[in-house]
Amino acid sequence: MPPLRVHRFTALGGHCALHVQADGDEAVRAGEAEVLRIETKYSRYRDDSIVSRINAAAGTEAVEVDDETAALLDYAATAYEQSGGLFDITSGVLRRAWDFKAQRVPAQAEIDALLPLIGWHRVTWSRPYLRLPQAGMQIDFGGFGKEYAADRVVAVLAAHGVRHGLVDLSGDIRVVGPHADGSPWQIGVQHPRAEGAIATVPLARGAIASSGDYERGFVRDGRRYSHILDPRSGWPVDGLAAVSVLADQCLIAGTAATCALLLGAERGPAWLAALGLPYLIVDAQLRLGGSIARS
Repeated sequence: MPPLRVHRFTALGGHCALHVQADGDEAVRAGEAEVLRIETKYSRYRDDSIVSRINAAAGTEAVEVDDETAALLDYAATAYEQSGGLFDITSGVLRRAWDFKAQRVPAQAEIDALLPLIGWHRVTWSRPYLRLPQAGMQIDFGGFGKEYAADRVVAVLAAHGVRHGLVDLSGDIRVVGPHADGSPWQIGVQHPRAEGAIATVPLARGAIASSGDYERGFVRDGRRYSHILDPRSGWPVDGLAAVSVLADQCLIAGTAATCALLLGAERGPAWLAALGLPYLIVDAQLRLGGSIARS
């Protein structure tokens, strides 16, 4: 049996690791290349990405997209509908008001000026043409790009013969298969307020993704401001500190975790339960709940 190899690299704005049992470097190099391909294609920071091309055309003509991008836009449309508008890839314009690095709280007027630019329902999407009708509108795949990349890397590793491994893209995790002895991977769930894990989840198949107010958030005058912003109000979510979700695909797990966080402590858990997705929540008092088996 090949030894366990851990290949680490930086992409998609964070630390990535491929844990695989495979001979040679071909599989992990191919996996890293797939992550970088997706980053190049969909990064809003690159002028040559398809996302930047669509955003540059806002208020003018429709942009024709390829099949892969069309599939992601179809997914975004479905997620928008099933989340009641909470999962909205046009909400990235709120970055113009919120500067989390500077830990700056914007004035309400700044947010109000951006709200008319938000809303997937405003977008004209008729495959393969997408049009942003108003200048200043944007789409952003940052809400599911890493999760999609994790799923794609698993497909690449499997195509290279890997049967036992794990893909970790800054905490968004998809399993290729269990350890060679059949035992599950032990996944640590980040503690929202401290270093280390608040719980450990065994995972032999599928994916786990987490969303929380601890990522890039800040505290000002006793209030915690999460980087997860409600597209309806333009303000950060509150009520839950973190949500982790299990699903067959990392893309689904990540979207569901974000939506549950936006729905809050009263509606989020019930929404996940109705979907039949196992979950772990950490409420504002750091109490654990949910249906995921953990230690």
